[in-house]
Amino acid sequence: MKPPHRNRRLGLIALVGGSLIVGVALILSALNENTQFFYNPADVLAENFEPKSETFRIGGLVVDGTVVHEGITTTFDLADFERPTPSPIRVTHSGQLPNLFREGQGVVVSGRMVSETEFLADDVLAKHDENYQPKIEYQDDIES
Repeated sequence: MKPPHRNRRLGLIALVGGSLIVGVALILSALNENTQFFYNPADVLAENFEPKSETFRIGGLVVDGTVVHEGITTTFDLADFERPTPSPIRVTHSGQLPNLFREGQGVVVSGRMVSETEFLADDVLAKHDENYQPKIEYQDDIES
């Protein structure tokens, strides 16, 4: 005959182990749903491009002379940093842009493709190099 406390201990171990398995499964499921993959414009424009999720990120360079503001909607072309592309990707974003956003600047856009060369961006993140120095406006300079 087994002691009664041994059965309780085995039941407790099984309960804790099962809880751990369920917890890890829930965490992995949540992480998998919120993952956004990063691509270059040349990769997105390739014939055999197949994104791993509906929403993803593209990092590239804003093409000079292509930024058009119409109210809160902005459209611009995005080119690859390193590789030539057959055509730039046309990005449309509704909302406020970051202060560092400008032509010739690197950006990362997050959203989804609406056609082979058009991207609907939910977020636009401006990139800068390690030498970036923000323009600082001191109160003394503003008042005078």
